[in-house]
Amino acid sequence: MIGSGWLFGALHAAMAAGPWSVFSWIIGAVATLFLAFVFAELSTMFPNSGALVHMTHVSHGDLVGKIWSWILFLAFVSVPPVEVTSVVTYANNYIPGLIVPTSGVLTHFGTIVSIVLLAIVVALNFLAIRIVVAINSAATWWKVLIPLATIAILMAYSFHPENMTAHLASTPVSGIFTAVATAGVAFSFLGFQQAIALAGETRNPGRYIPIALVGSVIISMLIYIGLQVSFIIALKPSDIAGGWTHLQFSGMFGPLAAIAVAVGAFWWAVVLYVDAFVSPMGTAFIYATASPRIIMAAGEMGNAPRQVVRLNKSGVPWIGLVVTWVVGAIFFFPFPSWQKLVQAVELITVLSYMIGPVILLHLRNALPDYTRPFRLRGVHVISGIAFIVSNWIIYWTGYDTVKVLFSLVAVYVVVYLAWYFIKRKPLSQLGWPQAWWLLPYFVGMWLISWLGPTFKPMDGIGLFGFFTGMWILVVFSIVILALALWCGQRGEQALKIADFTKELGSRGVDTGEGVETALL
Repeated sequence: MIGSGWLFGALHAAMAAGPWSVFSWIIGAVATLFLAFVFAELSTMFPNSGALVHMTHVSHGDLVGKIWSWILFLAFVSVPPVEVTSVVTYANNYIPGLIVPTSGVLTHFGTIVSIVLLAIVVALNFLAIRIVVAINSAATWWKVLIPLATIAILMAYSFHPENMTAHLASTPVSGIFTAVATAGVAFSFLGFQQAIALAGETRNPGRYIPIALVGSVIISMLIYIGLQVSFIIALKPSDIAGGWTHLQFSGMFGPLAAIAVAVGAFWWAVVLYVDAFVSPMGTAFIYATASPRIIMAAGEMGNAPRQVVRLNKSGVPWIGLVVTWVVGAIFFFPFPSWQKLVQAVELITVLSYMIGPVILLHLRNALPDYTRPFRLRGVHVISGIAFIVSNWIIYWTGYDTVKVLFSLVAVYVVVYLAWYFIKRKPLSQLGWPQAWWLLPYFVGMWLISWLGPTFKPMDGIGLFGFFTGMWILVVFSIVILALALWCGQRGEQALKIADFTKELGSRGVDTGEGVETALL
């Protein structure tokens, strides 16, 4: 959970919500917990690599499984570019010309450097996966201690508590919520998925999963709140003279290091510049390692060409790594800054998790007796809230981001359907009866974002206000959730696919033929 978000989150959250931004971190943490508990039960049911790909097939069949394979792939492959961009943005302070100083947008030179850094991340995964994982594990204490020390040092060198009440009246309350989706708040907490991925290997999931989830999220939340408060208090009152949305100081696109220099802690600024490379690159390594596994899972379930499951002599899914680099590099062009990339990643990642509550509730009905090492209490309430909150976060990212990423999903669906009918496959095997609820879902989310408020970052046409849109989404989410549950696969068919995925996890890689047989 501590990657590039801690380096930039405090700046962008302060610009969106001022001192109210403390509540943004609390909202982000609570939203994460609802989603995390949903996946705590699901991940112990399906402890496979790329488990979300498998469980989507079990719950809602082939077409939904293919669509979610694409969404999940985009969610994983877009994270390394975010981390690389944060390295380049901080590096601009000692290698000028990488970003535009007034906007933080990558220059042509910065884009080239970012693509090269991404290639290095991917190349190291080709050669030394175990070393990469070992380095990331060893760096964990570093990644925790450096933010804690930063909190203490900034407050010791510069202390302006009056900043906590400055310009509150002129700061929109809606900024508390938009900051969750656009300032890196939700992005910073989404690392909970790494703990969930290992849940199936825990000796006592019922005991240790709640401790791991609640403990890690609360610790991270306290660190981020401390960073937010110390950032605000360390600012000179003159920096916020024009209000929080016009916050301005020298070197602000390397914010924490720039403040350390401004308050006289030059020695700590050096440490922060080092960490601005270590923490993000460590996160980029892990996601570059995980992304090919998602591609492999898609290949195992027949959602991608069979060749993607091939491993090289080092046990690396090399085709998936190449695809990770190519698609990751493309993300630099429509989203050429850290904040723009974070908005995209938050939306597509939350979208990938949005189906979790649907799967959990449906499998409770379709497979009531299936083995569940961890069984979530209050499942209907928690799942319902998780589904609504997921849609809220997507709404908060704003229409400009929604239209780009929903278009990517639409293009995939159109291309897949065209390929399906060219192959003259039977319509009965498409999986449409289990997938049609996605059409009103995506169209509805698109319309609500488009009709929403006009202010940044919402960028709608202003037919209704911000909070009205949130209430509309509550009703919309309940209706869509009911439709999705009604469309799910019946128990016998769901059990066939569940048993197949369990067998797949026990024997390793499959060519993709087995799942087609199971689906039939």
